[in-house]
This record gives sequence, structure tokens and C-alpha cells, in this order.
Amino acid sequence: MKSLRWAGVRFVALALAIGTAAGGCATNPATGRSQVMLISEAQEIAMGREYDQVIVASIGLYPDPALQTYIQRLGAQLAATGERPNLPWTFRVVDDPTVNAFAVPGGFIYVTRGLMAHLNSEAELAAVVGHEIGHVTARHTVSQMSNQQLAGLGLGIGSILSSDVARYADVAGAAVGILFLKHSRDDEREADDLGLRYLRRGNFDPRAMPDVFVMLERVSAFHGGGRVPEWLATHPSPANRRENIANQIAALPQDFAGTTVNHESYIQRLDGQVFGVNPREGFTSGAVFQHPDLRFQIAFPQGWAVNNGKQAVVAVSEANDGAVELTMASEASAEAAAQAFFGQEGLTSGAVSRAQLHGLPASRATFTVAAEGGRMDGSAVFVEHGGAVFRLLGYAPSARWSAYRAIVEQSLISFQPLTNAAALAVQPHRLVILRLASRTTITTLAGQRPSPTAGDVLALINQVEVGTSLASGQLIKWVVGRPTP
Repeated sequence: MKSLRWAGVRFVALALAIGTAAGGCATNPATGRSQVMLISEAQEIAMGREYDQVIVASIGLYPDPALQTYIQRLGAQLAATGERPNLPWTFRVVDDPTVNAFAVPGGFIYVTRGLMAHLNSEAELAAVVGHEIGHVTARHTVSQMSNQQLAGLGLGIGSILSSDVARYADVAGAAVGILFLKHSRDDEREADDLGLRYLRRGNFDPRAMPDVFVMLERVSAFHGGGRVPEWLATHPSPANRRENIANQIAALPQDFAGTTVNHESYIQRLDGQVFGVNPREGFTSGAVFQHPDLRFQIAFPQGWAVNNGKQAVVAVSEANDGAVELTMASEASAEAAAQAFFGQEGLTSGAVSRAQLHGLPASRATFTVAAEGGRMDGSAVFVEHGGAVFRLLGYAPSARWSAYRAIVEQSLISFQPLTNAAALAVQPHRLVILRLASRTTITTLAGQRPSPTAGDVLALINQVEVGTSLASGQLIKWVVGRPTP
């Protein structure tokens, strides 16, 4: 959860006007294919700008201006070689540890710091960005939206919660699910082909593109094929994609002299970057969630899955039918926040009690709200702490509330100031860039320079094996820091 006051950002799905003036059949300049398009370019750009606001608010940008300038420059260089150069192309590094990259309509493209940590050159980054540019130039997402409108399906909003709970949950991060529409195999192959096109037009070494697929496959294999990289989860990857690109490269003239790779300069840009989950923004120790920057802790129900977003922390029951949600309220006091919440139309509440919660001013009450498909019951607590007001909600469909009420309310009232010195002092792990003084391996180096990160992960981010012989003078990425309490 980010160290910012809850700003009340809500995701509003854009209504798509369908009419004779809004679209029709058009030939896509990047692919040469005819597309049924019910969304104009102006609508696409407006849509992208609204999505961008949601992404920035709910995921967050990585706070490194130099890195943001770098990705914008690189992305703009590639986009200028494409067939839609006049879009308001925007490229951002988002503050997320997962291996991911994605695009939204209108020319807004994002890569995570987690992905950047796993790449080994500017050419590899350009391959990823070029692929995402391909999705935009080919208008894959807006084409899907047009087809959904034609089919009368509408656009649903994704959620980490069950359908019943999601109808009431006000978690901005859950809304981002709509942005990760799964592309068809044909769309993926087309984006790969376009990415290779832009890579070559930008004078990058095209041989970097298959290396990206190898890295992603290794990350997937490392996680046992279950928790695949987010870039693969949202970009279905047929087994022949890497082979397809490698075959295209093999058919090219094989003189790649003068093409750009930029291995060392790229690696050096990563020096000092946060690696993995940033515990300053909250971490779980057992069932207790602790937030050093906001100086609070809360004990979530045992066994519930905890999702820590930039604007909300949500714990979801094992049966996916109950939740505890923590966000910031915009009001100046717990009493004012309670009045605003319980005064909402369609919501009824019990008597509001005002008392101290672990020495903090608080207001609390139970509530019932009419939800699509049935009622929701819950409890709400508003607490003043550190100059902010925290909103804690626990809720479930009315039929399940009696089973959850006791453990949910116990969780809500466990909110208290964080006083543990070790937790308050915790710092994120960071990448440091080392130039090897002699030939070695990851295993040998780990014995000489202990890292909080396992050797196989260190090998993974360097795209080597733990026993690979590393040359003297070679740059490698290393992770430093103390273990999280």
C-alpha cells in the first residue's frame, strides 16, 4: 500500500458510442488487414488517457526520473518507426516486482521494474516494447472491444474477489483487470512480427528478441510452470513463437554489425533499483500485515490471501466469498469518514460508536448494502492515525456473514500503531552491478558475497545458470539487503 492518502480514484468504464459515424470497416496501416472498428482514434486516445490515470494511481510509477526519461526516449524512438507515429505515445516503468509489460489503447505502454531486472540489454527491452507497440498499431485491444460490442457482451471489470463481493468492493486495483485482455494467438504472432519490424527499423540487433522468450520460459520453469510471468499470463505464448521469430531472423542478411545491443550501459542503469517486493510499502509476517512507511499493523484472518495494492490492502477468504479491505479515507476525521460512508444511498447501518482503538480515535458500525444479486453485510471501522484516516471494511454476502463476522471484526479491531523497531527499519532489497575481478560462478560468488536472494534467482536475473563460468571483467546483477523480518 503506497504512502499516499486515498484520493478516491474510481475506475469508470468508458461508454463506447456505436453509430454510423463512430466506425466501420477500415484497413489497418500496420497489418494491411481489414478491421471492423466501432471506436474512432479520438475515442481510443481518450480511453487510453483514462486507463493511464487508473494505472498510475493503482500500480504506481517507479520513482526514478532518469529511468522514466530513458524508457520514454527508447519507446518514442521505436514508435516513430511505426505506422501510427502521431499517437500520444507514452512509455512508463511501473513500480511492480512482477515480470510484465502491457499496452492500453491510444499508445500507452508500461513495463515493470521486475521485467527490467530480468533483461540483459537495451535490445531486449526494445524487443518487449516493440511487441507492445505492435499491439497498439494493430489496434488489437480496440478491435476486441468492438467485437464485444457487436456481440452485445459489453466490457466487464476484473476483480480479485468473487462476483458477489466484487460488485460492492471499491478497490481501484481490481479495476485494472479490464486492461489485461488476453490476445489471440494470431494477435500475439502479429505483435511479434511487428515488434521485429520496429526492432530492425530502430537499428537494434534482432537476435535479442528470441533471448527474451528464452528468459520468460526460464522464469516460468523456475516457478514450476504454475506462477508464470505476468507477461506470459496476459500474453498467451504458443510454443512456436520463439521458433517463428528465430526463423524470420535466420532468413535475414546475417551481417548485424552496427546494430545496437547496449548490454553494459543497460545493466548499469539498473544499479540501485529496488528488487522484489518493497517492504516499505507493507509486508506480511505470518497473518500480520505491517506497513513501515504508514506505521501501522493489522492481523488479517488466518489463511486468507492478502493482496497488497498501491491504494488498498485486501484479504480474501479461502472460499473467495468474504473480504477485509483497508484503504485511506479522504475525510479529515474518523467521525466525518464514518458519516460519509454510512450516509451513502442504498446502505443502512447500525448505531455508530465512537471510541479509542489502541489509543487511536475511531468510529465503527455494522452495515448492510443492496448488491446486485443479493445483499451484502459487513462491519466498518474508521481510525485516525499518523495524520490520516484509515477505512477498514469487512464484508460478505448476507448468507455467509454469520460465518465470518467474528473473525472479520477481530481483524478490524486489530489495527494499531506499528512499534516494532525491526519492522520500522526494514529496507527493500536492491540491485548492485558488479564487475567481476576474476573468472567465477554464481555459486562461488554467493559464498564470497552473501545475498538475501537465492543463487538460482541471481542466475535467473543474469540469464545464466548457477554453475555457468562468468568471465573476468563481466558485469553482473547482484541483490543486496537484509532479510525482511
